[in-house]
Amino acid sequence: MLSLFVFVVLLAAVRATSAGGGPDKIYGVNLGSWLLLEPWMLPQGGRHHTCIAPLVEISDSAFAQAYPDTVDQIFDGHWSTWFTQEHVDQLSDFGINTVRVPLGYWIVEPLVDRQTEFYPRGGLRQLASVIVWLGDPLPDCPFQRRGLQQLKTAGIHVILDHHALPGVQTAGQQFAGRCTSDVQFYTDANYHRALVWTAVMTALSHLDPTFGSVFSIQAVNEPIMDANQTPGYGDFQKNFVRVVRAMELALGVSVPGTSHFSVSGSANFTIAITSAVNTASTNIFTPEVKSVLEQSVPILLSVGHDLGILSIFDFGQEKAPKLNSREALVTNFMDINWQHNNPANPADAAIGPQAYDNHLYYSFGGVADANPTAYMTSICNLKRVQNDAAVGNTPLWFGEWALPTQFSATDDFLYQWADAQKLAYSQGRGWIFWNFRVETSAKAGDLGRQWSYLEGVRRGYLTKDPSKLNNPHVCDAYTNNTTPSN
Repeated sequence: MLSLFVFVVLLAAVRATSAGGGPDKIYGVNLGSWLLLEPWMLPQGGRHHTCIAPLVEISDSAFAQAYPDTVDQIFDGHWSTWFTQEHVDQLSDFGINTVRVPLGYWIVEPLVDRQTEFYPRGGLRQLASVIVWLGDPLPDCPFQRRGLQQLKTAGIHVILDHHALPGVQTAGQQFAGRCTSDVQFYTDANYHRALVWTAVMTALSHLDPTFGSVFSIQAVNEPIMDANQTPGYGDFQKNFVRVVRAMELALGVSVPGTSHFSVSGSANFTIAITSAVNTASTNIFTPEVKSVLEQSVPILLSVGHDLGILSIFDFGQEKAPKLNSREALVTNFMDINWQHNNPANPADAAIGPQAYDNHLYYSFGGVADANPTAYMTSICNLKRVQNDAAVGNTPLWFGEWALPTQFSATDDFLYQWADAQKLAYSQGRGWIFWNFRVETSAKAGDLGRQWSYLEGVRRGYLTKDPSKLNNPHVCDAYTNNTTPSN
């Protein structure tokens, strides 16, 4: 049944600073090592902390290459147990309102070159649903929904974080999905694959009700810090935003700061996207963006078939999602100050709501001298929110932080360290702790003391109400007695 299909096109590039959807103040955790394994967080299950020979470090890629016949089954077992309803209930009870979900590009399986790239299959099904037959399967509903559905039911907002990019974005890091010195993300071919991933995730976020708690998609987790080593990254930032907005506009989602006009189209998703690609001619619907949208259509239909949700692509059905009730997603980048050597400013890419992310781990060095006084003086005078705002990178949230130190920290210090970091990061949009949990095992030892949010709350370093502090005056003795910390 044909109907008038309305979509929006941008007539002029408009930079928007709206915070968009999601909580006004973010109190969050990362779901690290769930759908993207980082072995250091589960040393007994992951075998090793370091990023060395592939068969030792057991990353997603190395494990898949070593055990091709059993990898999918083994990872499915890990995915089903690492993050469960019990964890959702605990996070909700502890006042967490946001989770950041690290994802690899391989969760969109058609993007993987199976001749040269080796990753487990089934991650997207875990994100959206798990195969548990409930007696006789219902039409279009063969799965018990979990993952995002559990978070949505709990009222917890979600950031989809493209944590491991095609070709690997950073050398020698487990979070990139493959530990290697051969960094190939910063190429046209892999930028293109990342954009197709973005189109797929954007469409699912608007069309699949299970994704209804998703309010933001992050383009790239922790790119190389030296901008001289990331050629084309500024153009990729602009194309990332264009792809998100083009998909939204083609689906009829309103994007702030844009103008509207109507074209004849269809209530069918495939025809709607094709119509947008063939009709729209603006600085959003560039040739690259059109190519990305076209390539995303068969992938999305394949995903819909696999998950039993094909009905979401027929807008004419009564049970089709009400697109007009969805806000434009918040596009999200690591802030400009993540890089040095004259990096591109992601604020220049903004169309509609956009936010920025900063990560800060004192334990990795280079921030403050390795002693309690230096740590407290630095964090209590931190000016990253203000420095980012001065170059248009606002709102800013701190997407990764934790309690580890370069010295042996006492319990008394960790109470202060937790409070001071929360106080500093709450100057911006909020914070997201790394990680919600780590492995509990003899080999893990006391790893959870400084890296697990759930353990930190149990020990009292982190308050059960994340908006509160153990000591609201924790920074009084350290504020304004030194040069502000960057």
